[in-house]
Amino acid sequence: MMYDALYGRQSIEKKDSISVESQLEYCRYETHGEPYIEYTDRGFSGKDLNRPGFEKMMTDITKGKIKRVIVYKLDRISRSILDFANMMEIFQKYHVEFVSSTEKFDTSTPIGRAMLNICIVFAQLERETIQKRVTDAYYARSKRGFYMGGRVPYGYRLKETVIDNIRTSMYEKIPEESEQLKLIYSLYADSSNSLGNIIRYLNEHQIKHLRGGNWSTARLSEMLRNPVYVQADIDVYHFFQSQGANIYNPASDFTGYNACYLYKGTVSDTRKQCDLTDKEIVLAPHMGFIPSKTWLACRLRCLNNRQSTKTCKPKNSWLVGKVKCGNCGYALTIRKAKTKWGRYFVCSQSGNICKGAGCTIYADVLEDYMFKAIQTKLSEFKELSAVAEGNVSRQSTEKKIRLTQIDEEINELLDKVAGANNVLMKYINDKIAELDATRQTLQEELLAETVTDTTGKVKQITNHVEKWDSLSFEDKQAVVDTLIKVIRIANGNIEITWRI
Repeated sequence: MMYDALYGRQSIEKKDSISVESQLEYCRYETHGEPYIEYTDRGFSGKDLNRPGFEKMMTDITKGKIKRVIVYKLDRISRSILDFANMMEIFQKYHVEFVSSTEKFDTSTPIGRAMLNICIVFAQLERETIQKRVTDAYYARSKRGFYMGGRVPYGYRLKETVIDNIRTSMYEKIPEESEQLKLIYSLYADSSNSLGNIIRYLNEHQIKHLRGGNWSTARLSEMLRNPVYVQADIDVYHFFQSQGANIYNPASDFTGYNACYLYKGTVSDTRKQCDLTDKEIVLAPHMGFIPSKTWLACRLRCLNNRQSTKTCKPKNSWLVGKVKCGNCGYALTIRKAKTKWGRYFVCSQSGNICKGAGCTIYADVLEDYMFKAIQTKLSEFKELSAVAEGNVSRQSTEKKIRLTQIDEEINELLDKVAGANNVLMKYINDKIAELDATRQTLQEELLAETVTDTTGKVKQITNHVEKWDSLSFEDKQAVVDTLIKVIRIANGNIEITWRI
């Protein structure tokens, strides 16, 4: 005996959606008393065919048990053009008719099949529209600092709060877990400690993971990369800006109080997890507890560890991990050649993705150049006098924020140059000159203040540089990591971003 197959599907139960029972009631009317089998899927989307009820129905079709498939509406069975076409091909192969009880399609005629295909196109369009609407709503809420679900990070618990008159949740610090994190960050900020060393230290001192399980490098690495812990100040703003992230809040909001949320963004690609390009950065409503200086030191180590291999093999360079291609932003890596130069840097994305840095970069030449640049940079501190201590940290933060605002104002003015008349051009030039003068004053004041914070460290580094040739490979890397954020090379130009 052959049966009619009644199929019903509902992704989620809502007041304004028709239930599976109601769908099947419509389908039963179409059987006109003929025997039937009911197949249902509750909680499954129509985006694909991976549904147990649907798969059982298709199995019965291939066994020859089904003569007709009846649904309440076309989009209940599929919202994908490709899936629907494959399904109809199987229906035709086993001589199975298809009936939509509310749309009245006759698949035995060319016009009926054409109308069916047109309707499935609109069904897929509706699914994609709903999907985009949900995604847009998610990112709109995330940019306002709402809690968007997911696993609560180590060191925090959830508490209820109100943002813009809407009830939501935010993170609240757990003292015991946060103290462990402070210890982990302080250990990793010391470049002599590896993740393995930290795990051994935690185990030796019986510092247990308070949520169960054992410490692992994967767990530690995830914690050290997460900006939900950082006291986000203007330096953190500049870090994410330099990494190509999309920062939702203005620079003036990065005062060192709030932490950050990191979202993957609306751009879908296959970039590595450590790549922050086009990621979304939003200030969170909760307070961070890891100082920005410590967090940045750890975050940069995580970034460099993925782009270089710390080894003292002769073919490598102590600059590996710091040198970037000025054209594409990716790391420059060492290549070995059978020439008198031996080693040279090349862009890790050279080829179809990037044409390279635009010049040959010999490792020996670049190392000599950078060693002299380090000596020159350190000599500046001998000529500077330390400023009076006091509220230097707060004043420095305010000056850094103002510097960022000045750069943004200058860029906005430069964008208006095209098509400007003489009067507007004079105003733009005068305004830029005024802003530039203010910027130079602020930079000089910040440079002087830097001496107060780095006197001890600079003295230690200077001692290392004076005996450079006797330093180990790892010690040279540690000095470079302390002094330099990044070195960008493109078309013969070298741009060094210093930490001091």
